[in-house]
Amino acid sequence: MMASQPLRIVVGISGGIAAYKALSVIRGFVSDGHEVRVVATEAAFEFVGRSSLEALSRNPVSVGLYDDVASVTHVELGQSADVVVVAPATANTIAQIAHGFASNLLGNVLLATRGVVVVAPAMHTEMWDNVATQENVALLRARGIIVVGPERGALTGGDVGIGRMTEPEQIISATYAALSARGASSLRGKQILISGGGTREPIDPVRFIGNRSSGTQAVALARAAHARGARVTLVYAHLDIELPSGIEAVPVSTAEDMLECMIRLAPDHDAVIMAAAVADYRVDHVSDAKIKKSASAGVRTLTLVETVDVLASLSALPHRSFTLVGFAAETARGDALLQLASEKFVRKGCDVLVANEVSWDAGIGTADNDVVILVRSSSTGSPPDVLRASGDKLSVAHRILDVLV
Repeated sequence: MMASQPLRIVVGISGGIAAYKALSVIRGFVSDGHEVRVVATEAAFEFVGRSSLEALSRNPVSVGLYDDVASVTHVELGQSADVVVVAPATANTIAQIAHGFASNLLGNVLLATRGVVVVAPAMHTEMWDNVATQENVALLRARGIIVVGPERGALTGGDVGIGRMTEPEQIISATYAALSARGASSLRGKQILISGGGTREPIDPVRFIGNRSSGTQAVALARAAHARGARVTLVYAHLDIELPSGIEAVPVSTAEDMLECMIRLAPDHDAVIMAAAVADYRVDHVSDAKIKKSASAGVRTLTLVETVDVLASLSALPHRSFTLVGFAAETARGDALLQLASEKFVRKGCDVLVANEVSWDAGIGTADNDVVILVRSSSTGSPPDVLRASGDKLSVAHRILDVLV
């Protein structure tokens, strides 16, 4: 069964005769509409050609650990992958994964990924039955890695026995099943509170200060969390998108309304995601009547004051027990975006901060998003871990929820 959303898939190929079957694995994923990147070991090219892999995946093949160092490929590929599928996985590669060796690019990618990992072993029967291999495979399974096969059948050299790589169609199906199982239950029993949309601060009965937020990312988060089994409450200001079914929806208008509602509801939830675009300013005095145009001046001055900081207020709640995720929309990009995000991460005191670049045609009111995710390190005093995610907003939502899980 094909996955319902486009996935970022890394197919790792190690050096065994079954490497030729990896071509069908790649073709299957691409045919299903997924983005496939291939990471091959040097030994894999003894069995399959680079040109074939690139033609089928429609992407350059990554091999060397020090290729394209500026893009930090050895980390980026793992960070961005929804799933890494190693097919074939030789005895040597299985040992590398089990013991965390990173002597090649594939080993580094596997260490860097937070996505699902699927391995399809392929080797001679004696190698599969060896106690070292069996203990390594047991380690993989204990860590939640999906092991598909091997099967009994014809091997190289005329041998017959267990060790034959599972057929590509079954590997693909097992990959989708693993992703579905993780997604369907990873937040079961959890209560998630999400804010979304843009607040509106009134100037008079007909005018307001607002922003261009459509609420698309917040609604995507609500849908993704609900699909994973969570009980979801969405506190929403202005939305340009239909509310999802299956969730509790609470409407608000201003930043003050948002603060009151979030403070009241947050303690009863396991996680709070502040994805709303809260207006930074309001007028110091709201007129009870429509402000008329001046016949003479043509210029009117409004005095603005800062609104309440909802994210910081949630972070400062005494005895806070929920995980807090904040959002930061910035017009900076690259290192400047990361710097601003890092400063806000410290200032706001949240556990996770999602920063995205916004402009006239990016980030706000669009179907896609490109974000940097800062995650509080488990080591006291260490800088936050930095992840990246891009694509349609539902895919980005699932990446954020992966961090929560």
